[in-house]
Amino acid sequence: MSALALSVLLSLVSAVAYAGGAILQERVAATTPEQRYVPLRRGAWWAAIALNGLGALLHVAALAYGPLSLVQPLGALTIVFALPMAALFVRRRAGATAWRGAIMATVGLAGLLSLTSASGAQSLDGAERLVLALATGGGVLALTVAAHAVHRHPVVRSVMLACAAGAAFGIASVFTKTVAVDWEEGTAFARHLPSLGVIAVLAAAGVLISQASYRGAGLAAPLSTVTVVNPVVAAAVGLTLFGETFRYGTMGTVLALGCGVVATGGLILLTSERIARETSTGSGGGQPASASEPEEAAEASAAVASPGPVPAPAAPGPVESWFRAEVLPAVPSQPVPGASAHRRVAHRHSRRRERIGS
Repeated sequence: MSALALSVLLSLVSAVAYAGGAILQERVAATTPEQRYVPLRRGAWWAAIALNGLGALLHVAALAYGPLSLVQPLGALTIVFALPMAALFVRRRAGATAWRGAIMATVGLAGLLSLTSASGAQSLDGAERLVLALATGGGVLALTVAAHAVHRHPVVRSVMLACAAGAAFGIASVFTKTVAVDWEEGTAFARHLPSLGVIAVLAAAGVLISQASYRGAGLAAPLSTVTVVNPVVAAAVGLTLFGETFRYGTMGTVLALGCGVVATGGLILLTSERIARETSTGSGGGQPASASEPEEAAEASAAVASPGPVPAPAAPGPVESWFRAEVLPAVPSQPVPGASAHRRVAHRHSRRRERIGS
C-alpha cells in the first residue's frame, strides 16, 4: 500500500472514530441532562473520550503519510458518517433537511480546505503565542457565557457552545503544529511546557463544551458546527500568522469564499431544521380533548353516587343523561311538611309584627 492510500485510509477511520464519539456524547447528553459538562459516572462518556482520542491519533498519523490538503478535507466526512451510524446504532434517523445541511457543510468545508495552500514549516514566537492564547480564551469564554444567556433556545445555545468548542479545538491544533515544528528544530523541552499547557487546557475545554452542546439539540447541528469551525479557525490562523495562501490566486480566493458560504448555509439549514422540529413538537404537545373525557365521566359518576344534593352540570353529556334515565328514575314531587310549617311560622311572625306596629 502506498503512503497516499494509507493516509486516505487513516483519515477515513479517523472520521469514523470521531463520528462514533460524537454519537456517544449525544446519547449521554440526552440521558443525563443534569450533568452538562462532566458525566464522569457514565461509561459511555469515557468510551466517547477514547474514540475521540483514537480519532486524533489517526488524524496525526494520516498527516505523517499524506499532505495536509488531502487529510483535512477527508476529516470533514465526520458528519456524513455520523448520520447513518446514528440511524443504525441508536435509531436516530435524520430528515431530508438535515442530510442536505450536512452535505452542504461537508462539501463547503472540503472545498475550502482543499484550496488552502500550506507554506513551509513555521512557528510562532512567544508574544504571538500569548496573544493567541488570550484571544482564544476570551472568545471561548464569551461564547459560553452568551450560550447560557440564551438557555431558553436550546438549538441556538447548542450552536454557540459548538462554536466555542470548535474554536478551542482549532487553536489547540495550531499550538500542536507549533510544538511539532519546534521539536524538529531541537528546541529545549522546557520551552514546550507553556504551549503544552495551552494545548491541554484548550483540548479539555473543547471536550467539555462539546459535551454540553449536545444537550437538547440532537446530533447533526452541534457536530456539523464543531466539524466546520475547527478547521476554519485553524486555517484562518494559518492564513494570518503562518503565511498560508489560497491556491490559484484571486480565483482561488473567490472559490474559497464561495465554499465558505456553502458551508455556512449548511449550518444554517441544520439549525433551522432543528428549530422547526422543536416548534412543531411544542405546538402539538398539548393534551387532546379525548384524554379528558374519562376523567369527566368519573367525576360525574362520583357526584351521582355521593349522598346529598347533586348539582346539575353546565352542559350534561351522554353519561349524565344515561344515569338520569336508567339509574335515577323520575320521582313525583311531594310537599315537604317542614317547609310548609316554616312558611306558616314566618307568616305568623309577620302578622305579629303588624299588630305591634299598628
